[in-house]
Amino acid sequence: MMRITFPKMAIGSFLMASIFSACSNQPTKEAAATAPAADTAAGSLKEETISFNADSASLQAFVVYDDSVKGKRPAVLVLPEWWGLNDYPKARARQLAKLGYVAMALDIYGDGKVATTPDSAKAYSAPFYANPQKGKARIDAAIARLRSYNNVDSANIGAIGYCFGGGVLINTARLGDDLKGIVSFHGSLLGTPAKKGLLRTKMLICHGNDDKFVSAQDVATFRKQMDSIGADYKFIGYDGATHAFTNPASTENGKKFNMPIAYNAKADTASWQAMKEFFANLFK
Repeated sequence: MMRITFPKMAIGSFLMASIFSACSNQPTKEAAATAPAADTAAGSLKEETISFNADSASLQAFVVYDDSVKGKRPAVLVLPEWWGLNDYPKARARQLAKLGYVAMALDIYGDGKVATTPDSAKAYSAPFYANPQKGKARIDAAIARLRSYNNVDSANIGAIGYCFGGGVLINTARLGDDLKGIVSFHGSLLGTPAKKGLLRTKMLICHGNDDKFVSAQDVATFRKQMDSIGADYKFIGYDGATHAFTNPASTENGKKFNMPIAYNAKADTASWQAMKEFFANLFK
């Protein structure tokens, strides 16, 4: 059975350096969307790769939206797993565009760096664990770039992140980032402290209850800290789901790199649906 929980949560200090992510070049197959708009035909999607500077780096971003839709609409930033901006976050961005959003998958490492081994991924991600402000600076630059688009409703910008990207988003939100809402999929939970005066962002946390890199104690600490400041969040735990459960290539990557990760189709589908409902309510 899949267990779903909805209490308020909390966080702590940096344990993220041990977190393994499983990203890949294979998109997840997704059923037709139901909110906030019907899926659009793939042929109506406009895609472009842009670059902009932030935090002494040149960031690349994959931007996609339905060009047949007129007027302003919410935008969603996509933060990748620790492999960087490969085809997986781009595929998720396309899914978001089909839901009616302007989506931007971000090269948060900068200069187009993409990791191909755990060692290179650790090297690229380590500076963000050591200095959470680095992630915030680059996310802030991406938000500003999104707001430059004429079809983006600047008051309605959210973000989703996977594994490393989910943890970066949680830390950035706790540093007072200007995002209306975020969704973390199998992200690390412990990082920057929860402070009532800084955290303004609504959160949806989609967690695998069998995640070997995020312990039950981490979850309890996260909830306690978030509850202590009255944070606006929802936590969903999926039984049978490991770290990186949304990525179809996780099982293969787990075997290749000897990591306890695997794809879970049921949790993937359920968490994506939860995300759709979260954004549909957030952007009313």
